[in-house]
Amino acid sequence: MSTPDRPRARPDADGLLAEQLLRLTRRLHRIQKRHLEPVGITPAQSRLLRTVATYAEPPRMADLAARLEVVPRAVTSLVDGLEASGRVRRAPDPANRRVVRIELTEEGRATLRELRCARRGAAEEILAPLTVDQREVLGELLSALVDPGPDGC
Repeated sequence: MSTPDRPRARPDADGLLAEQLLRLTRRLHRIQKRHLEPVGITPAQSRLLRTVATYAEPPRMADLAARLEVVPRAVTSLVDGLEASGRVRRAPDPANRRVVRIELTEEGRATLRELRCARRGAAEEILAPLTVDQREVLGELLSALVDPGPDGC
């Protein structure tokens, strides 16, 4: 049943929209991956590095897993790769030596600067066909889908 706010879409139109969103997601991933290759980092490592940078104090592995909505083992693998490349380091928690915190290194901070440029380049590539007004509308639509509000599922 349709509501006054939301007209009922044809079922095949909804399916087409869903397929277009999936295709766009795959395209975004390919473009982002290509822009990150020169930095020497994967999209998942990029996300973890950016997440570490959002904390005022070095986060615990469990904090990162919760924020990224992944299992702790996934964070361990990502941290292993970033630590091997010198972008993060594991440090004991001063209050509890059993807890490990993840700290950005200078190399990690430099990588974050490179990531900003790479992400900007990827965004420019993907959004190139759109006008400024279309980009604004797209942003509003994506916000409605990403954060549907209190009535959303």
